[in-house]
Amino acid sequence: MEHYLYLRDLVSRLLEDSPLTSEEVVEDVRHLMSVGEEELAFDTMCSWIFEDSLPITSAYHDRLVAAARELGTLNSITRLDELVED
Repeated sequence: MEHYLYLRDLVSRLLEDSPLTSEEVVEDVRHLMSVGEEELAFDTMCSWIFEDSLPITSAYHDRLVAAARELGTLNSITRLDELVED
């Protein structure tokens, strides 16, 4: 149970700091977390960041990479390095 809460908090903090502007997407990610789908929530968040070509900092990218490793979803961060702008 502790690990589950840790993953939820991890994804939640990344969502709060994300460049996402669509409230609908943010709500979708939150909904996925509320039903215990942290991996899917993370993947959805990363997909929309890439789809909308939203710039991210290298520090935020590093956090995404660490989270992807923790969640076991390395495919989620594919090509996000192309969006890094410092």
